[in-house]
Order: sequence, then C-alpha cells, then structure tokens
Amino acid sequence: MTSNLVISSRCSLFLKLFFLLVSASLTATSAQWVWPKPRTLSWPIPLATILSPNFTISSPYHQHLSPAVNRYRLQILTEHHRPLVPPPVNLSNSSPPLQALTITVKDLSAPLQHSVDESYALAIPTASSTANLTAETVWGAMRGLETFSQLVWGLKPLLVPVGLDVWDSPLFEHRGIILDTSRNYYPVDDILRTIKAMSANKLNVFHWHITDSHSFPLMLPSEPALADKGSYGNDMLYSPADVAAIVRFGLEHGVRVLPEIDSPAHTGSWAEAYPDIVTCANMFWWPAESEWADRLASEPGTGQLNPLNPNTYHVLKNVIGDTVALFPEPFFHAGGDEIIPGCWKADPAIQSFLSKNGTLSQLLEKFVNTTFPYIVSLNRTVVYWEDILLDADVKVDPSFLPPEHTILQTWNKGPSNTKRIVSLGYRAIVSSSEFYYLDCGHGGFLGNDSQYDPPPTSGGSGNGGSWCAPFKTWQTIYNYDIAYGLTPEETKLVLGGEVALWSEQADPTVLDVRIWPRASAMAETLWSGNRDESGKKRYAEAMDRLNEWRHRMVNKGIRAEPLQPLWCIKNPGMCNTVHPSD
Repeated sequence: MTSNLVISSRCSLFLKLFFLLVSASLTATSAQWVWPKPRTLSWPIPLATILSPNFTISSPYHQHLSPAVNRYRLQILTEHHRPLVPPPVNLSNSSPPLQALTITVKDLSAPLQHSVDESYALAIPTASSTANLTAETVWGAMRGLETFSQLVWGLKPLLVPVGLDVWDSPLFEHRGIILDTSRNYYPVDDILRTIKAMSANKLNVFHWHITDSHSFPLMLPSEPALADKGSYGNDMLYSPADVAAIVRFGLEHGVRVLPEIDSPAHTGSWAEAYPDIVTCANMFWWPAESEWADRLASEPGTGQLNPLNPNTYHVLKNVIGDTVALFPEPFFHAGGDEIIPGCWKADPAIQSFLSKNGTLSQLLEKFVNTTFPYIVSLNRTVVYWEDILLDADVKVDPSFLPPEHTILQTWNKGPSNTKRIVSLGYRAIVSSSEFYYLDCGHGGFLGNDSQYDPPPTSGGSGNGGSWCAPFKTWQTIYNYDIAYGLTPEETKLVLGGEVALWSEQADPTVLDVRIWPRASAMAETLWSGNRDESGKKRYAEAMDRLNEWRHRMVNKGIRAEPLQPLWCIKNPGMCNTVHPSD
C-alpha cells in the first residue's frame, strides 16, 4: 500500500462495514479514551484512516528513546486493540493511509529527573500520510508515543484518527508507585512488568522500598553480609546486575527508580549481620499485658538502629554509598518513619543516656545530623517520611533539615499533614493512607486475633482488623485532591503523589490486581486533573474510560482487577447511580 493510494468510495464503504462487523471502533469521543486523559485534545470531525502495515516511526537517535521507538512501533502494529463498545466511525474518503510518525525533540540531553519537561504535541493531519510528534525532551516524546499508541485500534486494517491535535503536559511532576519488596519478595520480572504498566499510565517514579525489618534483599558490595544473612534466601536477592537492569528498563520507559533504605527504624533485618547496632531486634513486638504505648514496633518485626553506637554509622554510610552508586536517581529516600520509643528504651546504653536527661528526639537528631550531611554530600536530595518532623513523640527540630535539601512524604491525616509540611516551607510528596494505600481493607495479618471472633449479634468485626480500612476504591483515589486547602504558593511545593503497596499481605500472585487499575486513577488525576472544563468532578465519565483502559491493560498482560460486570461496560451509564449519597 503506497502513500499516494486513493481509496474509492466503494472501497471506503467496504472497509467501513468490515470494521463495524469485525473489529469495533470509536466515536467522536473515542480519542478521549486515551488514559490518562490529555490536557487538550481536538478532534472536531470523527474521521479515521488506515494505518499502513508498513508504518514507520522516525526519531533522532537516543540511547533510551530509540529502544522505546522500536518497542512502540511493534506494539502499534501487533496489539490490534478491540474496544469493548463498538460505536460507528467515519472513514475519510480523502485521507491517505498513515505511513509514518515523525518525532522531533528539542533537547536530547535533558536527564530523567524531577522537573524534567514531559510536554508534547501530537498532530495527525487529515490530508497527509505523516503524523508529527514534537517534544521538548525525549521523556515528553515517550509520553506522546504512548498517546499515539492508544489512538490505534482494530484488527485488519488498523485504523487511526485523523484531523486530531493534542497538546499535553502533566499537572504534577512526581507521579509514582511505592512497592515494598522486604516483607514479601518480588522477582525482577514482576518489577519490570510494573514499570512497563506505569509507563503506559504516564507514571514516572518507581519508589522502591527495598529493605525493612523483615528482610534485606539488596546485595551491596561493601556490606555483603546484610543480604547474605538478612534476606529470605539466595533466591530472593537483588544483585547489582538486577538493579542495573531495572534502572535501565526504567529509563527506556521514562520511569525513575527511587531507592528507599529505611532507617533508623524498620531495620530488624540488619541485626542478622550486625546485632550490635540494632536495638530490640527479634523481640516480640507487643509484649503481653503491656499498653500500646509500650510496644516495641507497630507490627511484628522489631529493630531500630542504635544512634549511640559508632559502628551504626560505619555500616550505614557503606549502605548509603553503595546504594547511591547503584541508582542514578537524584533523590534518596532515607525513611525516618515510625520510630518506636519502646525499642530504643530496651537498650542499656540508651537507658543510661535517657537517665542523664537525654531525650529520644535528641537521639534522632544525632542520627540525622550524622547521616543527612553525608547523603547531601553525595549530591542527593533527601526524602524522609513526615514522621521525622511531625511525630508526636520522636522528631527533629526543623533546623536539622534545610528545605533546599529535604523533601517530606506525607502518609497520615490527609490534607492536614500536607498543609503542615508545605506551611513550613518543605516540598511534599503525598501518599495519604486514607486515599492512596492500596493494601488497605484486606483485613489484618495478625494471628490469634480476637477481633475476628465477635458475638454473632455484633454484625461482624467492623473494619476487619485493617488499620487503614476500608479498601480504597478507584473513585476514592480519583476524587482525592492532593492540594486541597492549600494556597497557590503552597501548592507549588506539592511535587505530586504516590500510591503505596505495602506487602504484608501482597506478593507476586496479587501484585497486578492490588495496583491496577486503581493506580491508573491517580495517574490521571496527577496528569490532567479530576475535573472537567467547568470545574466539576469528572469521575462519572471516567468510569467508562477506565473500564476500557483496564480491558486494554489486561490484553497487554497486566492482570488488572475488574471494576464492573461486563454487562455494565456494554451498557454505558446503566450501572451509574443517579441518586445523591447519604
């Protein structure tokens, strides 16, 4: 099929009938099924043309963009997406088959890091055989390639809209997923599949919570004993080669890989190699007959690094140095959450320190004052969980954390804690557990738990034992405004958000269904918002689009959970409510 082929009216009619019968199609709003919804998309006349089987993509060479171009071309020509709802489409009598997509990138040298320009413009003309994608950076070009790939549909022939123009750019620059690989291990292939799905949803930060009290799966050259003794086994490790492959895969998909080495709490696994630097390791987490305030950890798995032991800093600096060498990402997440007083108080040296009028907050300040400057010296911006500044019992004075080098990640009290963080002048990443924790609502994981044995007349065990219940539905996630209650100046300090999958009750068998398509809901709100042009929340119209997108992800090998019965999808609007909630 040549670029100057003219389709006759008879051929056009045949193709139209063929497509309606065999492959399903799009309406004038079908291009709006791109997920996440673009900021601006114009398609005034719903016309489509054939995508040539010899379709090509031309772009300047770039070590990460060029593999993406090859990947997308293959995907476009072989995916053969069939939308679930088959409305009619108008085939253009005058448009030639689309033969090519030409990519122009203004800045090929911009690295993948926070604040990089991800904008792009896409034009698919009516009277030309070439579409054009223009981007400031290769990362914007990758976003545009994803949009173009979602616009192609059908069996044979493949069709693509014409007379379509897109300009797109994210509202928030940080859009991520947290995956905890310490409580349960995830093979590299599962991580790669997650990053691939993130790229398809235009998410750009894989926040890797690598270590915790339960296991230390990361092999580090300077401290090999940590993984040798602290992992779940030799088949549950991440080698430097594994990390390099994950980072490279992320770059080829426009996804940053942000490592988190949580400390000083959540470090019980370190005690397998270095018992002298960890307090309360391997002790029962909540001793019998004791009050909650006297617990040693907030869940089974005890252990906190001892700020008074000089060897703590020798080991920790080796860990930090090796991790920074493995991950080029300019942010380093140093944890700092859930420091439990009882764990430190269990140590004799700390008991002596406290008996001399020392405080637990002073212990934390000593720890931060030794480690924070070292991380900054490695040319990293330090990310901490909000606790380090906002905890009621153990926290540092803000003078220890200069805002120019510090980002705080919020997970408690929704917009209230976000407001507290930005009002102090700190940049914020929002992961409010009330909205963004994907593990919530599956019940607790403690055994011998009497709350699951209530009297039959009580109506059950309430929230099922999950501290952050209920389950966070996609609509809960979609409707959350992460800058709620902030002034315009404060909103500028909100970098974006991350949904979180903590793995007490998750492993590779449920990875996809826990994350997708709920993470897609956040992806759209952080990319183009959750409101229409009039300012009204658009979750009602997002329902059908997300159903369609979930269907497409499943066909891509992402085992996303269903949102509705198929009947609802094939009968748009019939499963909505038209009644206000109580």
